[in-house]
Order: sequence, then structure tokens, then C-alpha cells
Amino acid sequence: MGETRAGAPAPALTETMLAMDVVDTIRHADRLVERELEGTDRQARLRERLREIYTSQGIVVSDHVLDQGIAALEEKRFAYAPKGEGWQRSLATAWATRGRWGKFAAAGLGVLVLGWGVYFVTVAMPRAREAAAITRELETELPRALRAEHDRVLAGTQEAAPRAEAARLLAEGEAAARAANLTEARARRTALNDLAARLAAAYTVRIVNRPGEPSAVWRVPAANPRARNYYLVVEAVDRDGRPVEVPITSEEDGRVARVSRWALRVPEAEFERVRRDKLADGIIDQPVIGQKVAGSTTTNWTVQTNGGAILSW
Repeated sequence: MGETRAGAPAPALTETMLAMDVVDTIRHADRLVERELEGTDRQARLRERLREIYTSQGIVVSDHVLDQGIAALEEKRFAYAPKGEGWQRSLATAWATRGRWGKFAAAGLGVLVLGWGVYFVTVAMPRAREAAAITRELETELPRALRAEHDRVLAGTQEAAPRAEAARLLAEGEAAARAANLTEARARRTALNDLAARLAAAYTVRIVNRPGEPSAVWRVPAANPRARNYYLVVEAVDRDGRPVEVPITSEEDGRVARVSRWALRVPEAEFERVRRDKLADGIIDQPVIGQKVAGSTTTNWTVQTNGGAILSW
């Protein structure tokens, strides 16, 4: 409590209010604070300076109140400290400033949506369709095709060897399909198809006998330069004389190809017989040397041969 300069009673102020006033006075007197806070007895000198200020205003303030004000200043008891930015404030700020960033955000979102659309149409959808197609093939189409080709083989032959081969290929193909091994399952289906086609084929093997084309050739094997291998150049034709492609494996490099013409290995004596026959009058009297009938995978030869062949000469 104190009195005004004119001697009138001072307004009733609580010590807390006076302390707040002291803090406010100090806060607005930066130079005073900076100067009086230097030194070890800064609080005592600051108290004296504050008392002078209040006395000049006609207000008497006790040391206790001054000490409270100084302590409150140091503790920042009456200072306003803004709260940190939480998600609510960030959201409100973003909403308030949407005019500045909204168009950029909309453009960025549009680019993302467009990019996702392009990716979905050009990558995701084709991948999904491909995966669905593979699943359908493995679970339904391949097992059905394997069984159909197997049954076609059994219907086309009574020979034990091709029937046993068909059963093996069917079992391996179905196991591959169950294991989701698409490559192996397809390979077994193809093998069954080839087996059925070979069984169904019927053709005659004859020696090529046309002007300007060789009917017999010989080769020097790489493994034995002093030896010779003898071959008859042959072709497969159906009963109407049309070429028939058959799978032939070259004994020189192991290459397999479907051809209608190849060179069949024969003994030297057979080679000489055909050579002399053609030299006599330019015509081979007995050109047919093999017959393949439907329902069999083997060819019945009328000449001695081990079945060896080459694809080029």
C-alpha cells in the first residue's frame, strides 16, 4: 500500500498486481535492465532503481514486492509464451492460406492421378490380365490340353513304346502344372503334340533323283580324318508325292530340325551301288528305300542303315 504524490491515498493494489507492475516496468526499461543486471549485487541495485522510479510516481512499494517482481521477471512468470504449433493449428493455418498453395497442390495431385492412371492402364492392368491368364492356363487349359494330346496318342497307336512315352509326358506335364512351372508344362504338351503328329504321319522315303542334284555324298569325320562316312540324299513324300517334314537329328552337331530332305548314313557298299546305278543311265532304278506307316514312330528301311543323318552337305 502507498500514497500518491499529492498525499491522496494510493489505489489499493495487491502484492501480486504490484509485482506484475514491477515486471512490466522492468520490461519497458531495457537499458535499465541491461545496465543494472551487471555485477554481483545486480538485484540490490535493480531494487534501488525500481524504488526510485515508483517514488517519482508517488507510489511506495515494499522491498518484498520489488523482490517478487524481480523474481517473476527472471522466472518469466508473467511473460506470454505462445504454444507450439500442434496439428490443429497447422490445419487451421493451411486452410487459411489455401489460396496460395491450393492451385499448386491441385496441380500436383492431378499429375499424381494422371501418372497413376497411366501406370494402371499400361502396366498394372496388363500384368493382372497376364497373371490371371497364366493361372487359368495352369489350372484349366494345360491339364485339359495334356490329357487331350495323351488321348490322341493312344488313339493313334497300339505300339507299347509310344504309349509309354505318352504316359510319361502326361505325368510330367501335370506335375509341372501343379507346381506352377509354366515352361515345363508347355514343353510336355508340345512333346505330346509332336509324338501324336509323328504317329499320324505316313510317308515314303526315297533317294533324290533329279538332274543337277546329288543322290549320294561322303564326308570325312572330324574325329577320324582317315575315315569316310557315306550318305544317301533322301526325301520324305506322301502318297501324292508332296514333301513331308519330319524331325531329323544331325549326328555331326546334334542339331534337330523338321525337314523334308536329309542325308541318311549307309554302308560304303550301299553308297557304291547307288552311285553306279545313277552313273549307268542317270536314273536310280529303285529309289524308294523306306516306308513310314501311320501308328508307328519307326521307318521300315530296305537298305542297311543305323539311322544316322546330317542336315547339310
